[in-house]
Amino acid sequence: MNLQTNDFFELEGFQHSKLFDGTTNPWEVLGQALIDYIAANIQPGIHGRVMDGAWLMSDRIEIGEGTIVEPGAMIKGPAIIGRNCEIRHTAYLRENVIVGDNCVIGHATEIKASVLLNHVEAAHFAFVGDSVVGGHAMLGAGTRLANFKVDGSEVIVYAPNCNIRTGLTKFGAIVGDGCKFGCNSVSNPGTILGKGCIIMPCTAAKGCLPAGTRVK
Repeated sequence: MNLQTNDFFELEGFQHSKLFDGTTNPWEVLGQALIDYIAANIQPGIHGRVMDGAWLMSDRIEIGEGTIVEPGAMIKGPAIIGRNCEIRHTAYLRENVIVGDNCVIGHATEIKASVLLNHVEAAHFAFVGDSVVGGHAMLGAGTRLANFKVDGSEVIVYAPNCNIRTGLTKFGAIVGDGCKFGCNSVSNPGTILGKGCIIMPCTAAKGCLPAGTRVK
């Protein structure tokens, strides 16, 4: 299984594709690299609609045209949110988040230190921590991309031919374009999913899974 960035994501049309420039493994955009990119590229401003009762907890927030932030949602900056997104009631976006265009961040969904490409749907009760989620991925209700090992040790990527040290203690998942998670599914820290994987409901995914894998 090839673990190069281009094998997981179609970056054409993603406004922040430059984030991935110079990377080999896709998780290299997380951590300090993501913090630095946002700091250098954010253009704070509200170009969509923030409804009464939503909470914007920083002046370092960029919201694109056509995006709606519903009452009860909370966004902590820095955060960059693209065009035509829905940030629904009680969604929680923590620091250092990039959300692409036409995404849905739904009720009681938390996003932290992550990158979501275009057309991602995380509509109900999901957690995305320190992860990269590819275009047109769908996270069913209760999906958890766990980002921290119980013992707090370094997250290791268990690749087919070797184990790769990431240098990260917080690293959730790399979710390739078009992956789908059933309700109440979870991925272990350091999970790598190729394009089009399907994680069936109430299932735990781990390791490196080739494109098109079905886990049940």
